[in-house]
Amino acid sequence: MADLPWIPVDPRVAGTLTDACRQAHHAVQLATALGISYLEPRADDSHTNLEWLPEARALASNVAGAVRVAVRVADLTLLVDGAELPLHGRTIAAAVDWLRGRLAKAGLDPKRYTLRRHYAIPAHPVAGGQAFDARADQLTQLSLWFGNAACVLDALRSRTPGASEVRCWPHHFDIATLITVGGGRGRTVGAGLAPGDAYYHEPYFYVNAHPAPMTGALPQTLEGGGTWHTHEWIGAVLPGSRLTTDERTQPAQAVQFLDSAVRTCTKLVSSG
Repeated sequence: MADLPWIPVDPRVAGTLTDACRQAHHAVQLATALGISYLEPRADDSHTNLEWLPEARALASNVAGAVRVAVRVADLTLLVDGAELPLHGRTIAAAVDWLRGRLAKAGLDPKRYTLRRHYAIPAHPVAGGQAFDARADQLTQLSLWFGNAACVLDALRSRTPGASEVRCWPHHFDIATLITVGGGRGRTVGAGLAPGDAYYHEPYFYVNAHPAPMTGALPQTLEGGGTWHTHEWIGAVLPGSRLTTDERTQPAQAVQFLDSAVRTCTKLVSSG
């Protein structure tokens, strides 16, 4: 997997990133708010999604007017039209004030910019006025997980017919591609990385299927160290702490898991 721009992560600290993940989740709402505020709502909510920009190592909004809002995950810095605002030590309210000024300079009506959203995200004190203070080392690891996931998922998309562009969804903060199976009929396979949630307090790769397969149809084994998750939802998972510490083989394990799980879920959906 030498052709993949994978940067080694430390699986031993995968379970320590919860606070950084929560703060980053709130930070990227500043970017997704651009789509909510200025773009026509889409039925699939794609006007809210974010694109990973490898060079900037940032999650960026859709374009509104001629501007995008991005957040560099490794240090929680806002990026708008060549300007930067580090969020560390600043509140969401201060960031909104700065953003409205930048949006006005870009020709957008700053009064339309709003953080009101139609979904809920996990609570964190930054939402109540506390300044961002996530640890730099944890943000660095979180950024690596997003960047690595983006590269392996984009490679998966390029070799998989019916796969969508890789995007981060601000509702659950996962980065993923959705594969349409068998020409449609509502049958899909989703492959992505969640940075941590109520099910796994660490980043984890996942593959799920719609309609969800019966648990009795699931094969016993998955490649790459993956296992089946069956509590409240059904899918294949590879928790970050289960990734090898051998930096040379990390991307190969991730790809092996994703390919194996996508093949299996595609077969289950196709035969259902």
